[in-house]
Amino acid sequence: MQLLMKIGRNDPCPCGSGKKYKKCCASRKEPLKVDLNKYYQQTYGIRLKSKEQIEGIRKAGQLVMETHQMVAEHLKPGITTDAVNELVHHHTLKNGGIPAPLNYRGFPKSVCVSPNEVICHGIPGDRVLMDGDIVNVDITTILDGYYADANYTYFIGTPSPEAKRLVAVTLESLRRGLAMVKPGNTTGDIGWAIQRYAEGEGYSVVREFVGHGVGLEFHEGPQILHFGKKGTGVPLVPGMTFTVEPMINLGKKDLYILEDQWTAVTRDGRLSAQFEQTIVVTEEGYESLTPFSLEGFVQAV
Repeated sequence: MQLLMKIGRNDPCPCGSGKKYKKCCASRKEPLKVDLNKYYQQTYGIRLKSKEQIEGIRKAGQLVMETHQMVAEHLKPGITTDAVNELVHHHTLKNGGIPAPLNYRGFPKSVCVSPNEVICHGIPGDRVLMDGDIVNVDITTILDGYYADANYTYFIGTPSPEAKRLVAVTLESLRRGLAMVKPGNTTGDIGWAIQRYAEGEGYSVVREFVGHGVGLEFHEGPQILHFGKKGTGVPLVPGMTFTVEPMINLGKKDLYILEDQWTAVTRDGRLSAQFEQTIVVTEEGYESLTPFSLEGFVQAV
């Protein structure tokens, strides 16, 4: 992909000299032609995806969403988090996929299941989901070598008014972050929009965990912060694939990690919610590769 590209004066020069653009090719009379694939790989460690690769990620995303639909039918009071793991594991294998979390850096299960005060990376076990709980189910699937990642926060039975509002604000935080995704904007614009909205509604944004590039690996560049300053970070260009996955807390943003070295919980014990999609930047904006309809998933939002 060789396109004309706007280069900031303090950015690394795309010619590969290692100098800043203002001290290298900025004085050229002719616009500098940039091989975006090479430039983003060398400068940011980001692999832009081809049409074929995007199609592979899309198919993996379809299986992720089919798995969510199956899980949603079983999420009722009395189910254990390990039963959710079994459902995801068997459905993924049955449809030709591989559960990406299983044995990833030692993670022992096929899905992350995070109820109530658990922010993320909850290890499924014997915890019973009760009426009024909220629970985040985070599914990442490998299909034919491609990765896709999406999570939902579900209601178990009848949620409390504060749980309903937290989930609604979290979902809107994701929407506002996604609305910033288009060529010409930056990764920082996404976090700025999320933080501005969520904190304006009286909630807090988790800082320690971020969105990430995905597609050819579970975690790639760039990192997508869910807070920050507008205009900062990496310029968005077509072919970038990454997740946006804000974690919003009812109380303070502070957290701690349990002894299992995975499970992150709110320090004040209050509720946390999250939504996530895998997207690709297009010429006009973005496309979700894990598109979802709320109907039948998150009631009363």
